[in-house]
Amino acid sequence: MRSERLVALLLLLQRREQVTAAEVSRELGVSERTARRDLDALAMAGVPVYSVQGRGGGWRLVGGARTDLSGLTASEARALFLAVGPASDATPAMKTALRKLVHALPKPFQVRAEAAAASLVVDPQRWGATRIERRPPRFLDELQDAVISGVQVSLGYVDSKGVETRRTVHPLGIVAKGPVWYLISDTGTGRRVFRIDRVSSADPTGDPVHRPGDFDLAESWKEIAEEVDRKRTPLEVQAVCTPDGTGILRMALGDRLDVGGPTTDGRVEVVIRGPNEYILAGELSGLVEWVEVTGPPGVRDHLASIGNALVARYGRPRTGGDVHPS
Repeated sequence: MRSERLVALLLLLQRREQVTAAEVSRELGVSERTARRDLDALAMAGVPVYSVQGRGGGWRLVGGARTDLSGLTASEARALFLAVGPASDATPAMKTALRKLVHALPKPFQVRAEAAAASLVVDPQRWGATRIERRPPRFLDELQDAVISGVQVSLGYVDSKGVETRRTVHPLGIVAKGPVWYLISDTGTGRRVFRIDRVSSADPTGDPVHRPGDFDLAESWKEIAEEVDRKRTPLEVQAVCTPDGTGILRMALGDRLDVGGPTTDGRVEVVIRGPNEYILAGELSGLVEWVEVTGPPGVRDHLASIGNALVARYGRPRTGGDVHPS
């Protein structure tokens, strides 16, 4: 995985005074083109690596090879941990390597590097089916700095109705949900989630954040996401499914499907969540081979109506104008 290669590449640079793309290619088992892209990625992440042009050239770390990573500034160390930290596609082995890298940092940097690694969660699943890609919002860097530094922020915010307010918040973490970024904060009225693209201003107050001792960003976001999903899909449909159909339902419905126990006729009880009866009936109409809805009655009525419409549309005999194979 690329995150593993980036750390391996950094360690290679730490061990040697200079490397070439060809050497990186051989060491990491990638093409020279990929090696150059990875070197560029380290530089873009803020790691102090630069290229030496001409014969005998290659790539070096500013200050030469340093096995203790002391060539990194605090901001550069933070950038590295954000680039390949828990918010990325890091494997357990990768996270172990990161912990070792943290311990290799100079003492003044360790706390901020660890804070950077724990300050961000990336949740790739979008709300709904939108495919619109957005650039990182304007105040993302300022709010992430506030999370890492542990300072309160005077936040200007425009809600979904266009009303702007200002409040002081205690930033606890940042989450990327698909293309949208969110700030999780404690406020005077409890924990709140703010869309960062609706933030109109973010001014650090200098006062320390009151951070709950048991706060875990990933677990907190999981609870928030589950609550949002429940609000987006308030309707529950009860049904029974053939045993071989549960896998198909999982592919079609994802985490909106809950599988229960077996019934007396060998089928399986399931509960399916959705926004309303009509939309759920439309989704389930293509799964009638495996699923029988038992309630609520409104969904069954919609399914019957859809079935009648399908028969009316596609059940008519073909007319003489239809083309038949000879």
